[in-house]
Amino acid sequence: MTRTPETETSRNADNLTGKVLIAMPGMADPRFSHSVVLVCAHGAEGAMGIVLNKPLPDIAFAELLDQLGIEAEAAPPAVPVHFGGPVEPGRGFVLHSVGESADEDEGMMRIGGGGLAMTTTRNILEDIARGRGPDRAVLSLGYAGWEAGQLENEMLANGWLTADAGDELIFGTDNAGKWQAALKSLGVDPLMLSAAAGHA
Repeated sequence: MTRTPETETSRNADNLTGKVLIAMPGMADPRFSHSVVLVCAHGAEGAMGIVLNKPLPDIAFAELLDQLGIEAEAAPPAVPVHFGGPVEPGRGFVLHSVGESADEDEGMMRIGGGGLAMTTTRNILEDIARGRGPDRAVLSLGYAGWEAGQLENEMLANGWLTADAGDELIFGTDNAGKWQAALKSLGVDPLMLSAAAGHA
């Protein structure tokens, strides 16, 4: 899918916006093996999401700021940099906390009905670098995208489970434990889960 995050969001009961997808053990695509993906937009035209638990250890936030020519404070914040998905890997997507009454800036999209948003513009990186950014943030390079009906078909084929997205899944630092934690939030024991298991 090559659509941008502005994918139209439908209002039906099956809308997964704001939920997380948990890859089943039989996930055929190695890029999504044991992944937890936040669904940022889901509608009739498709879906887009950001992988939450695959950090890019060789890329530092301070280095990215330098490459973009953004001057930071003496000690720029340690914002995690993650692999967000295989689509547009050179584009940055910032998941961040946002106040309920905050105005929506250009390039910002609220996710679900809570205090979470995604911003794709340079402005938020400048704000973070200068100490004026959101309380919590993670920068992801690339995103995951699905054509119309593709995600639904993958779920019917037992590719994904769904769960609620908590702050620790989105912003927590225990990336190695997020897959197990997401499963346990559904009452699923990762050790008992097999590729042939049904939906929880």
